[in-house]
This record gives sequence, C-alpha cells and structure tokens, in this order.
Amino acid sequence: MRWLRCIVFSCLMVFTAISATAQVGDLMHNFSIGVNAGVNLTSAEFSPTVRQNQLTGMVFGVTGRYISEKYFGMTCGVRLEVNYSQHGWKEFVEGFDDLQFQRKLNYIDIPFLAHLGFGKKKFQFFIDGGPQIGFYMSDSSKIGGDWESMSGVIVEQHTLDVKHKFDYGIAGGIGFELKTRKAGNFLLEGRYYYALSDFFGNEKQDYFGRSANTTISIKLTYLYDITK
Repeated sequence: MRWLRCIVFSCLMVFTAISATAQVGDLMHNFSIGVNAGVNLTSAEFSPTVRQNQLTGMVFGVTGRYISEKYFGMTCGVRLEVNYSQHGWKEFVEGFDDLQFQRKLNYIDIPFLAHLGFGKKKFQFFIDGGPQIGFYMSDSSKIGGDWESMSGVIVEQHTLDVKHKFDYGIAGGIGFELKTRKAGNFLLEGRYYYALSDFFGNEKQDYFGRSANTTISIKLTYLYDITK
C-alpha cells in the first residue's frame, strides 16, 4: 500500500501549499474553544486480509481553533483536538452467521489540522486536513461461535496483543458551519483517518505485515469565540 501512502501524503502537501499561499489576506485573531462528539465507522487494514464489516464506535473530546486570515471570502487557520476515540474492526464469515467477532481499540487521538473555510459570514463550507497522532489506552472484544473449528479462517488477530501503542497517520474532512453571534458556532463534519502505523508487530517473524486503523467519523462540534 505504499502507493496509497504516497497519494495521501501528496494531497496533504497540496492542501498545505494552498493554505500557505492564502496567508496574504486580512489579518484576523479569531480564537474559539469548544467540544465535539460523534460516531466512528471503523475497520482495520490487515495483510493477510481479514474479512470485515465496519464497527461502530464513539468519539468525543475538546476542540480549539484559531483563524488567522481572511482572503477573498476564504478564512484560513488551524484546528487542534484532543479526543477519546474508539477504533477497531468487526469480522464475519459468509454463510456462518453464528460466527461473530469484534475488537475495539481505545485511543486518545490528537489531530492537528489546517482549516480552510469558504462562504458567507453565517454559513460556511470548510475543509480540514493534516496529521494525527494517537495513544493506545485499552481494548475489548466480543466473540461468538466456534471459530476454532473453522479451517482456512485467520484468527490470529483475536488474541494478539497491541505491540505499537503510538498511532499516527493522516486525517481529512469536509463539513458545514453555522455561525451565530450569541449562541456560538455549530459544525457538522465527515472525516476520514488513514493510519500509517501498525498496531500489531510487523517484523518478518510476525504474522501480519500490515495492521492499521482506518476510520470514518461523523461529528458535531460546538465552538465559542473567545476572541474575534
């Protein structure tokens, strides 16, 4: 999957370049803080491949945003979050509905995102993108059915310990923001996270060469302006 990593990295560089080019507009000092909450639709990228459905988890935390400039109706800034976030995966075996397995990996995630907003003062479309790091906290699993009797089905991931507890990757999202003078700002966003790190061991002697989090988040954020 090196080609995918290159594409994601290239898109991030383009996004950063656009943001940097825009730093010639009217200066602003809009600092906002608030909270966010939503749901994660998660899966894991394994090599060898493990058949999966998306697992639903939760995400919530605090958000800080600083808007520094406005340029031809486009606002530019940065956004930082500290979130409790559930990643993981849910497995299935076609034709054997009694076989069930899911494993949730709990992290403290910290995305640091460039923020570009487009539109009018009260209603804006925005794009966020940048790096994200995470710290593994714990995990839990649920299992049903007789997996041991199934031949040709990979089950090593059911009991392997998380070896790499530092997670890192690229996050990007799009959304809409409603700005109000008194009540604050409300953001609805869809975001995708692609991990560049593995959570299981990935040396030659390890079973998996790739074991990484991939997550789609749907989030609602509330921000209150401290300075404008």
